[in-house]
Amino acid sequence: MTETQLDHVFSALADPTRRAILARLTTGEASVAELAEPFSMSARAVSKHLRVLEEAGLITSGRDAQRRPRQLAPSGLKDAAAWFEQYRQFWDTSLDRLEQYVVKVQKERALGGKVKARQKGPHGPKRRHDGH
Repeated sequence: MTETQLDHVFSALADPTRRAILARLTTGEASVAELAEPFSMSARAVSKHLRVLEEAGLITSGRDAQRRPRQLAPSGLKDAAAWFEQYRQFWDTSLDRLEQYVVKVQKERALGGKVKARQKGPHGPKRRHDGH
């Protein structure tokens, strides 16, 4: 996918009406009239949204007699998902580090804000964890 195609996909996805149309199309194909039903806009306005989605490669239109049903084009969404995937490792690593930090802070708070010295064991005094 080229940068320009990716720009078209993200631009199309930026609009809540277009995202709602895509969500509706996950349940199956639909005509312009069917897609316009839940919105307080004309079929013409919905058609403009559909044109943007089609140009972005997110939907396709078919022909069924007089009806032109729209359906999802999985490859367009797959390309956008692949773009996001490259950042997943970064976020997974960052979240793992954050989790480790939160666990450390919770342990410190449970111990009164600092690590306490250990009790003397059967093999002599144990070292303190605070470096002393």
